[in-house]
Amino acid sequence: MAAPTQPTDLFTRTFDGGDAKPFGRRLRSPRGARVPLVVVTGFLGAGKTTLIRNLLASPEGADTLVIVNEFGEIGIDDALLKIGGDATVLLGNGCLCCTLRSDLQKTLVEVIAERARGELPPFQQIILETSGLADPVPILQTLTADRGLASQIHLQAVVTVMDAVLAARTLDEAPEARRQVAVADRIILTKVDIAGEEAARALEAEIAALNPAATITRADNGHVAADVILADNAALSEPIYPPRERGRHADNVTSFALRFDKPLDWQAIEQAFELLARLRGHDVLRAKGLLDIKGCKGPVVVHQVQHLTAKPVELEQWPSGERTSRLVFITRDIARVDIERLFDISIRLAGEARIDAAPLTDNDTANGAD
Repeated sequence: MAAPTQPTDLFTRTFDGGDAKPFGRRLRSPRGARVPLVVVTGFLGAGKTTLIRNLLASPEGADTLVIVNEFGEIGIDDALLKIGGDATVLLGNGCLCCTLRSDLQKTLVEVIAERARGELPPFQQIILETSGLADPVPILQTLTADRGLASQIHLQAVVTVMDAVLAARTLDEAPEARRQVAVADRIILTKVDIAGEEAARALEAEIAALNPAATITRADNGHVAADVILADNAALSEPIYPPRERGRHADNVTSFALRFDKPLDWQAIEQAFELLARLRGHDVLRAKGLLDIKGCKGPVVVHQVQHLTAKPVELEQWPSGERTSRLVFITRDIARVDIERLFDISIRLAGEARIDAAPLTDNDTANGAD
């Protein structure tokens, strides 16, 4: 595989360049040796803390560091609070999507260093519980903007918790709640027993219209299987869904998937992402996917938040066994057709296959799911 050009711009600046192996060695997991971090978000009162507390009580929740962000009069306290043997860092008096972003970076760097020095229990994973009013997009930016931090922390998944009783009204009234749904890898519904089956099904339909790529799980009295929170989104994500009509909550945010029918030239894909970042990066809330790149045995995992992207990683094998490139986009005020055209032009100029933009069938959906 030809070496990529030296990184020069917004999209490429977080990539290593000038190496014959731009993605490094193949990995079983896209995180490699990095510490996995799961962002748990959801509007006020959705039940995030209950779910996390129950997870920590399970074997899978052992060796977990929890970072909690909440509003209040307690000032920011970087001291570790030892509760039942679990390590917890409390970030208070602010919201991670605005005033505390630098504190989040500082805290993550410090806890990784303290773990290395033996000053913290040897945690194997981190859960970041956001304030109920947090917009998760700037938080995801924070986790990808710092190359030093990104080399130590792997964004495992974004999990959004929703109160089935109040969620429909919350989605109508709170743009933050719609953003929390739009960028989620997985969504957990709580209080379904109180809301009732009819309300739960209506809510699931609204969620699917706003974010068709997210999986939806119903909690049972505050409990879900550990993998619903902890599993890596790269192993479970990128199902290919047929286009849906946007629901009443979608507003100007939409989600869609593109797929490619032949191996791709990395430079063509890189240039398409770079141009998208230059022109409309602010409106790319999230993009992620698995790509069949020429010269690579396994899929290359890509993950972008607005102008910033994590370093791509080549996996050892395709999770589904199907060697098909697919990209899932969550965008604001950008039509699917415009992004299709952008990638189509870039790929055609590189002499590659065109995007298969035909409507997807139910069989496509089933076969493409990971």
